[in-house]
Amino acid sequence: MSLSIPKTMKALVTQANKTVKVEEVPVPDIDDWEVLVKVVAVAQNPTDWQYVDTVTNVGTISGCDWSGYVVKLGSKVTELHATGLKIGDHVAGFTHGGTYKDRGAYAEYVKATYDLCWNVPEGTLSHEQAATMGCAYWTAIQCLFHPTRLGLVEPPEKVKEEVYVFIYGGSSSVGMYALQLAHAAGYKVVTVASTKNHALCKSLGADYVFDYKDPDVVSRIKEATKNSLHWALDTISKESTQILTLNSFGAGPGKLVTILPLQEKAKQLRNDVQKQFTLIYTSLGREVNLHGTIWAASPEDHAHMAEFLSKTPELVASGKVKPNPIKFWDGGLNAVSDGLQYMREGRNSGEKIVYRVA
Repeated sequence: MSLSIPKTMKALVTQANKTVKVEEVPVPDIDDWEVLVKVVAVAQNPTDWQYVDTVTNVGTISGCDWSGYVVKLGSKVTELHATGLKIGDHVAGFTHGGTYKDRGAYAEYVKATYDLCWNVPEGTLSHEQAATMGCAYWTAIQCLFHPTRLGLVEPPEKVKEEVYVFIYGGSSSVGMYALQLAHAAGYKVVTVASTKNHALCKSLGADYVFDYKDPDVVSRIKEATKNSLHWALDTISKESTQILTLNSFGAGPGKLVTILPLQEKAKQLRNDVQKQFTLIYTSLGREVNLHGTIWAASPEDHAHMAEFLSKTPELVASGKVKPNPIKFWDGGLNAVSDGLQYMREGRNSGEKIVYRVA
């Protein structure tokens, strides 16, 4: 089952001089369990420029977050009618950009495993909005709900008791989704952000928002949480943010999940708090090789993400999860290089840069 598909496509390809360039490449083939999507819009993440600068897999397609229309189904997907996927569906997803020559979001076509793309409910999100619900949304899901990460109660279920969750960086892309998801699960949500983003954080479900620059911020967090904080996600994960987060915990055991590796000073704090670095790429179910460190393929991470993505259409339709605010960047794939530089310079805050591909 497929629509008319060309042999080649335009894609943003990593160059040896640590730049990206639009090139004509083959439209990717799909296996039995994959779908091929005609990309309409893509969103940008810090990992996109970081992969170009520090990993530099020459000849690979850049970009992680995409939204588009299904144009081809793998043979097993066609046979497995329970997937609910059909030609023409509006779907969105995430892929490991800057890693493969036949798999990346910044292209006219992208392929994805059938259960790792979700159907966007008709009349809810534009392609630009849906594209923002990739890397950051998935990361928030994995950090908060995976049984081997924080393991919190998953929406639409709700926690029965009064339980506080601290999210460092509530106005980051990951943070904005984490606020909404934790709130949807009934947790009391505490965060820190720049003062200009406090109203945004509260609109997304934060019960308490503090200025991370406030010298008394730790004591304020402890007071708000009644010194009973045991669960935290650090969406920035620098040394200073990890230390602030750990200092905000109440007495007794707890758990901190970070999206970048733990810093040495943080490792030495609060031995009763379990600390864990998580990598969202493991949810794709493939081996990950990053700077020479190998993460084995994780069927468990894949299965958990696929199960949660099946809930996403209802979370979106009900308004419990809203996309990141958008900063539309005109110019399509040819403009991505400029957008990456804008993000390199630290000029992007509280908005998701998106591009229209088709």
